[in-house]
Amino acid sequence: MSVQFFTKLSQNYIELLKDDEYYDVTIEVGEDPNVKIFRAHMNILCYRSPYLRRILASNKKKNDNSLVHIKLPNISSEIFQVILEYLYGGILTLDENEISDFLKISAAADELGLQELVDYLQKYLIENKSEWLEQNFGFTQQIISQSNNLLELQEFCTNLMAQYPERIFNSFDFTLLSEKSLISLIKREDLQMKEIEVWEHVIKWGLAQNPNLIPDPKTWSDDDFRTMKNTLQQCLPLIRFFNLPSNVITQKVRPYQKILDQQLYENLIDSYMDPDSKPIENILLARKNIKFDIDSKIVHLNIISTISRWVDDMDSNREFSHFREIYLPYKFKLLLRGSRDGFTPKRFHELCDGKPYTVTFIKVKGTDEIVGGYNPLIWESSRVWGETKDSFIFSFKNRDAIISRVKNSNYAVDYSTICGPQFGYDLTICSTDRSINYSKIFCKQHFYVKSIRDTEDEFLIEDYEVFQLIE
Repeated sequence: MSVQFFTKLSQNYIELLKDDEYYDVTIEVGEDPNVKIFRAHMNILCYRSPYLRRILASNKKKNDNSLVHIKLPNISSEIFQVILEYLYGGILTLDENEISDFLKISAAADELGLQELVDYLQKYLIENKSEWLEQNFGFTQQIISQSNNLLELQEFCTNLMAQYPERIFNSFDFTLLSEKSLISLIKREDLQMKEIEVWEHVIKWGLAQNPNLIPDPKTWSDDDFRTMKNTLQQCLPLIRFFNLPSNVITQKVRPYQKILDQQLYENLIDSYMDPDSKPIENILLARKNIKFDIDSKIVHLNIISTISRWVDDMDSNREFSHFREIYLPYKFKLLLRGSRDGFTPKRFHELCDGKPYTVTFIKVKGTDEIVGGYNPLIWESSRVWGETKDSFIFSFKNRDAIISRVKNSNYAVDYSTICGPQFGYDLTICSTDRSINYSKIFCKQHFYVKSIRDTEDEFLIEDYEVFQLIE
């Protein structure tokens, strides 16, 4: 049998805290002129706070039994009084009207290694005082930026900035963000800012960290550029430069090219000027900061954006189009999914015939490769070919994208009843009978400009989807 009498135990330890006779530690908190001395007990402090245990271990009593004296200049006397009551009695006494104290106590608890208190206060503030945290964002950010373990509050603040940057930055000078907070923000895929705004904010933040720099980079010396580059060295790799339009590169990025990696900058320029240039490794894709609903198990937002650009013939440089800013002028309406509807020509024609403006995505089994094609015509069941100059086929593999437009428009798409969404002979997907699963699937360059795979071998389908594009 075990009975717990915590209330009386807590009361006795609070009485011990107030007792002036048996203490063996004095703690000096705050800074001049607001310094206060507290009396406490080494054994209790050591077992309640990992931080205080380490401090006291290096400040043990001398042989003359003189008191141990430690200093905590970062904590005010009012906040430390609350902390002591928690350490001794397991009691947390807070004034609901002083929400700022909740944050100060959280920071003090973090410094002293009181994880139980840190966890409780973070959860309480986020669940019950989120409006206050937003209204006092500057103060909140100032407190949490000084702590390493207020991770939930840090994430809460980063989420606010990512979702409502204009609202937050109108009430808070973002140049006061710590480098850590800025990096957490611009890493976000869902950051609701255009990439040019991200770039301009990063430059403005860098200037604020170097107030002696004149804002106009035309006046900068090589040393000035090195200073700015060092300041932003952790931020620059997170900018999605390939999302920026060419005129923005010329007007907004080129003046700062000396702070960029030279190879990156040259590749950036090539991406607009040289249609045959290839993307370098580790280019960041466009942020997925646009809310877009697509019922797909195969493709993500960047691929949908790229296909939309290709449909509208927007990019002269096809190799880089899936790195550009997200472009979503169409709704993608799912007509067929193989794993749901079957893998026969019959089901394809039943669900897709008569539907114009369709795009097909085929997931190659056992690889990361996706192949497919766009057909602006309606699909039909017949023995003729569909004639169009606007169709194209494509592939996506890892971070590489290939588009191949039709060169012989007379044989753009195959309407055969034993074929699925077949594009010339260049993307073949057919069977021996309309009611039997596809048995012959391969890519072989013939009626389209180039091959979309590096092999003409047959492959298996993991799944495939056909969508209709609707403006």
